[in-house]
Amino acid sequence: MNGTYLRFYMHENRKHRHLLLYEWLLEQAKKMGIHGGSAFRAIAGYGRHGVLHEQHFYELAGDLTVEVEFMISEDEARKLLDLVKAEKIHVFYAKTEAEFGILDANRV
Repeated sequence: MNGTYLRFYMHENRKHRHLLLYEWLLEQAKKMGIHGGSAFRAIAGYGRHGVLHEQHFYELAGDLTVEVEFMISEDEARKLLDLVKAEKIHVFYAKTEAEFGILDANRV
């Protein structure tokens, strides 16, 4: 199947409408009928300002990046991006063409 790999990147403590932004994105995608999405927390990284953020045992959550990703149709990607724009959310995203599917070892 061909489609779109859509990713959003944000700080883990970022909120929208009293929810963490990554939770809000996943909830909205589910309401739109998108069949799956995942959020991943970084262990280290830096953004456009060049400030390195790393996970340390003693630090509280908040500074690290969360990636929210979806493998979806181009139409679903457009609708999700339109929603984010309509909500006036300032967030970095990446969108690329993708091929995806399910491999089943029980089927020949």
